[in-house]
Amino acid sequence: MKLTILATSDMHGYIKPSNFGAKDQDMPFGSAKAATIIKEKKAAADGPVLTIENGDFIQGSPLSYYIARRRKTNNPAELINVLNLIDYDAGVLGNHEFNYGKDYLQQAISATNHPILAANIVNEEGKPAFGKAYEIFEKDGIKIAVLGLTTQYIPNWEHPNHIEGLTFKSIVDTAEEYVPKLRELADVVVVSYHGGFEKELTTGEPTEALTGENEGYQLATQVAGIDALITGHQHRVIATTLNGIPVIQPGYRGEYVGEITLNLEENAQGKYEVTASEAQLVETGKAVPEATVLASLTELSEEVEEWLDQPLGKVEGDMTIQDANQARLKEHPYVEFIQKVQMAATGTDISGTALFNNEGKGFGSIITMRDVVTNYIYPNTLAVLRISGEDLKAALEQSAAFFQAEADGTIGINPQFVEPKPQYYNYDMYEGIEYTINVKQPIGKRITTLLYKGKPVHAADCFEVTANQYRAVGGGNYAMYTADKIIREVQKDMTELIADYLAEHPIIKAETNDNFKVIAE
Repeated sequence: MKLTILATSDMHGYIKPSNFGAKDQDMPFGSAKAATIIKEKKAAADGPVLTIENGDFIQGSPLSYYIARRRKTNNPAELINVLNLIDYDAGVLGNHEFNYGKDYLQQAISATNHPILAANIVNEEGKPAFGKAYEIFEKDGIKIAVLGLTTQYIPNWEHPNHIEGLTFKSIVDTAEEYVPKLRELADVVVVSYHGGFEKELTTGEPTEALTGENEGYQLATQVAGIDALITGHQHRVIATTLNGIPVIQPGYRGEYVGEITLNLEENAQGKYEVTASEAQLVETGKAVPEATVLASLTELSEEVEEWLDQPLGKVEGDMTIQDANQARLKEHPYVEFIQKVQMAATGTDISGTALFNNEGKGFGSIITMRDVVTNYIYPNTLAVLRISGEDLKAALEQSAAFFQAEADGTIGINPQFVEPKPQYYNYDMYEGIEYTINVKQPIGKRITTLLYKGKPVHAADCFEVTANQYRAVGGGNYAMYTADKIIREVQKDMTELIADYLAEHPIIKAETNDNFKVIAE
């Protein structure tokens, strides 16, 4: 007997093969292409098939943002219908499922035809707060247990109101509680974990700070009895075996469908046992998007495209981004503009922001909503922190670790910000202060000048600093920023704040004040 497990993860609301940079694209990803692969794999399978959606589906694209924030119905049911059409057996919550609040998440869960599993997210009674901890499926006489787990690190990123009353337990502790029980109840135990790996899979060497955000390595090597492990969150492309367990992580935006095949044989006690396994990833890029999935969103897609093409303002000068890394080395007019929006919205004179990825192209001469949402890709709100000069310098030093001095004298990027997962969003640039980063200096001692209004910043000084909500609560392991230092918040999403700013300033100048320098001397 052969059991096939198919899984997707981190599709982030990308249904059509488009990144929304233009109309009518055919890019190598999207839920509609993944749907085609899943359909084909089901039809060709020699034995039963189990399908799992591993989280981070309802947030991340202009389409999902439009549904949550711009459409009058403000209901994710139409988006969730895509999952229903693909006909998954089970789903798991991702960390970004919480971005629009618990009510929106509950609407999404209510619209989902398959069970949602989240064993380690518990309510005040200590019970799973969303759906079930696990589900047992019977297919062709085989009992298959699926345990759902989600990264426990969500409180370090999410707005407190969105997770009120919830406790996020260690996924390793949770698995140690449930897996032995599931071994008794089922032939096969599958763990679907919206989280990634904290260590290099072949050597066991840590690849990041061991904060609990990713616990996949510990899970696979410490918890006995797991037959297959599905992971996500890091957007990595992984198909391998770890401690004898087949493991997959199928990338981002539906670019791959993960496939685990388990060969099963019946033992003397009448239970099936895994005798062999294989993990692989199936590219979706050349697939034809599944017609019923596309058709289900025709009207909504037209609405979104019309909204994206709305002009908001004009640019005098050049605000396009030709090289994202160069824009991180030397202040770029787009970055300066975002800082101005943040300071105007909060009434502060110090602001920090990031270029979140390398896909944003800045603004052309006419700014549309498409430009805004494809550059500022997260549904961030803003918070104002009251911090010390010591905190400010510590934050700058952490950002300065983004760079490294190359042998040829140039300035490169610290590989830890690129592999195993790109973390461009964890390098912040600041406005309202003057500072110099010297990458020839050791990490932690790279800020060689730091001035506020022309005067040196001292450790005991006090400042009000604007940051997005993710950073303000310490996201990205910025330990100097904590929720108790937040003194006020702006509850509008940044995309709305940008649109509001452009309504007041319909013509903006592409300019910078070059308040920071990155050198290698």
